[in-house]
Amino acid sequence: MEMQGSRDLAITQQQAWDALNDPEVLKQCIPGCDKVEASGPDTFSIGMALKIGPVSAKFTGKITLSDINPPNSYTISFEGQGGPAGFGKGNAKVLLTPHGRGNTLSYEVQASVGGKVAQMGQRLIDGVAKSMAEDFFKRFDLAMQARYPEAYAEPAQDAAAAPASAQEGNEGPGMGVLVFGAIVVLALAAYVFMR
Repeated sequence: MEMQGSRDLAITQQQAWDALNDPEVLKQCIPGCDKVEASGPDTFSIGMALKIGPVSAKFTGKITLSDINPPNSYTISFEGQGGPAGFGKGNAKVLLTPHGRGNTLSYEVQASVGGKVAQMGQRLIDGVAKSMAEDFFKRFDLAMQARYPEAYAEPAQDAAAAPASAQEGNEGPGMGVLVFGAIVVLALAAYVFMR
């Protein structure tokens, strides 16, 4: 399975990079995640509880970062096992591109799943994956607002100073669509577990 997309972030490229490489931020933002720990150089162990339709499982997995180009890009490879519920594996290429005061997170994901999860039907899996991705970005946005309130205050002040006609149809720099991956880094991995 393949997926690609992008997301505008109000924070700087470096701030996004730092947050996406912070296990505590990712643990807080990935739905169902209870463990994100460094297990070696550029390698993380992840644990999460997922529910897809009638199938609930505890997934454990490994995420490895490669092609690292701070603070611009990297590739995430991941594999996870949920016992009889199934498995997931794949990779995601993540790119952070600065623009104005913020940056854009772009991603390309290739993944496969097997076991009971794969038998649930593509529509159900896609719906859960999209919901998890949106939940991740909402959580990530809230965490970044708490960590970098100035990044979110400036666009609001700029919008308030703009003429009313210029504000119409402007969505602002908020969190749009997903992966981290989704993002991101580990969030994309969580997203792919659901694909």
